[in-house]
Amino acid sequence: MDSLSSTHLIATGLVFAVSLVFSMLGLGGAMLYVPIFKWLELPLKTVAIPLGLLLNGATSLSAFLRYWREGLVDFRGGLPAAASAMVAAPLGAWCMGYVPRDALLLIFAGFTALAGAYSLKAGAQEAAEPPSRRRRLLIGLGLGAGEGFVGGLLGIGGGFIVAPVLMALGFPTKRAVATTSFIVTFASISGFAAHAAAGRLDPLLTGLTLVAAIAGAQAGAWFMATRAKPAWVKRFYGGLLLAVAAKLFWDVMH
Repeated sequence: MDSLSSTHLIATGLVFAVSLVFSMLGLGGAMLYVPIFKWLELPLKTVAIPLGLLLNGATSLSAFLRYWREGLVDFRGGLPAAASAMVAAPLGAWCMGYVPRDALLLIFAGFTALAGAYSLKAGAQEAAEPPSRRRRLLIGLGLGAGEGFVGGLLGIGGGFIVAPVLMALGFPTKRAVATTSFIVTFASISGFAAHAAAGRLDPLLTGLTLVAAIAGAQAGAWFMATRAKPAWVKRFYGGLLLAVAAKLFWDVMH
């Protein structure tokens, strides 16, 4: 019982911390939730992955609702992106058996590193207005399709490069992060639905971590919307992307 209780407490604390940070970036945190649960020696297929995806959706949804109340979500670009991501993800999963995965991981890692370098270089430069309505629609369709396809093909998701791409295309930083949280919410729901049948979740662990994820996301989204400076967010994103790219290269080489 003591071991079980300590696992619950550690998982809850770590989920809160991850949710706090990732909600500030418009992300759900699944790239860390699953490794955390594996480190805590929870079963991978029946607990770590389903629970990680559920918390990913809870984090991104909670952050999205906060950003929505602040008027920061760009639905004209976000809705097409969310819809095209849900359509493209099954196509990416179907192509998985026909394309060399390591080669694609290397390509994806390269683009991720470029996006990280761009975010660091952009510094304090801040766009005043998002692109035109027509351009936002086209950007949303293309970006969502790319994210969904990559996520389905590689099984790692592409949500963490959505905001830097939106920033590069002219979206103000906070609006780019808020819109990313909206897009990621749909991808998370789709991912959890695909793994829910195999889940064997502990009700207590699930309840505690869900509360922690929602609380952390609300705090992180509040800080992002009211206190964070665009230049700091871009540097944070740049560092995260370079770390992700390094991990992808490491995974392929080992």
